[in-house]
Amino acid sequence: MGERSGAGAPSVASRLFRILETFSPERPSLTLSAISRQSGLSLTTTHRLVGELAGWGALERDDDGCYRIGLRIYELAALTPRGTFLREVAMPFLGDLYEATRQNAQLGVLDGHEVVYLERISGRDAVPVVSRPGGRLPLNATGVGLVLLAHADRELQEAVLEGPLKRFTDLTLADPRRLRGVLADVRKNGFAISDRQIELSTLSVAAPVRGDADNVIAALSLVVPAETSDPMALVPVVRAAARGLSRALGSPRAAALPPTATHERSGS
Repeated sequence: MGERSGAGAPSVASRLFRILETFSPERPSLTLSAISRQSGLSLTTTHRLVGELAGWGALERDDDGCYRIGLRIYELAALTPRGTFLREVAMPFLGDLYEATRQNAQLGVLDGHEVVYLERISGRDAVPVVSRPGGRLPLNATGVGLVLLAHADRELQEAVLEGPLKRFTDLTLADPRRLRGVLADVRKNGFAISDRQIELSTLSVAAPVRGDADNVIAALSLVVPAETSDPMALVPVVRAAARGLSRALGSPRAAALPPTATHERSGS
């Protein structure tokens, strides 16, 4: 999509956003011409705006002349109150999950129709996963996403169920009727199991994290090898960690539940 002139021309801010959006995990480093091509902006406009972004620190230029996202963006992202506070409180509980399996312990939150991962702790020999801190995945295909979608408001649930539902493997929950039933089970049972939905080598077990108003504000999960893991054996430790984090965040429901055998931390 090229640039337009006149009343319908994009604002300077929208052009800057288009430049920043050209970067992704698959494209972390781009030449000026590639940024121009991906953003749909002219090379002259791209050169000017990239120069301003680089001067401010939003972009950095490497020795090969390619551009990457700069540290200034990271500094701003670290100021996000929802992510920063939640991540800090959650780290001990993620650590407990990691110690239980030496695999992948994750924390995610809802953003639109996707889950955004705030943190992940992984062992050296853990099964590889596609999720990463700051990354996004569809709600229908992950354990964390299923928990968040199950407890989202009805309007968002219906919007997601109306699709399209992205499919990663033959086991991805891409049928709206089946997904609706799974979400009901998640609400009833208090956990979600996502079995080989993203990759055939992994499965995840996730549980809801509640805030001081007892609403679900995040989800914790373990991602483990699908071939050698019993997901039901992991449910108690994941639910205990999520309950401990909920208690630390002031959830009245979590505080009223009896302590579990799993070591729960409250920051004291």
